[in-house]
Amino acid sequence: MNVRDALEADADALAAIADSPTDVMRNLVHDRTVRVAEDGTHDPNADVSESQYGGSDPEDLLGFVSFDAREDTVHVTQLDGTPEACKRLLAEPVRFAEREGMAVEVLIASDADLIEDAAQELGFDRYGPGPRFNGASTVRFRLESYSSH
Repeated sequence: MNVRDALEADADALAAIADSPTDVMRNLVHDRTVRVAEDGTHDPNADVSESQYGGSDPEDLLGFVSFDAREDTVHVTQLDGTPEACKRLLAEPVRFAEREGMAVEVLIASDADLIEDAAQELGFDRYGPGPRFNGASTVRFRLESYSSH
């Protein structure tokens, strides 16, 4: 599995994974830090313009994470993909936060067990209820920075 920065050409593939409009995902790539996990068998030097999606192929992407940093916390704004990809991708904002001495927070839908498992495996603690999104409840998970204690 390769993890890399997302490109605008990934927008269609990200939209397929997240079940979101392509324009929304294209804006996400521009507005946030977005990393994608690709199948390790993918040739990174291949011409992605040959895909029927006009960019990367959803079959090649195993998942993605988007995050941004505000004040002393890195906020994971979206995380989706296979269980192994979610764990690898969630480690990306954690590494960034550790370098910067920041905490990391992720809101997880109450039915998103694979994301909750990834967060707990990386040392996140349940931090209380989060806001509701589209009527669904979320749980806030937080990982404190070791250098901020």
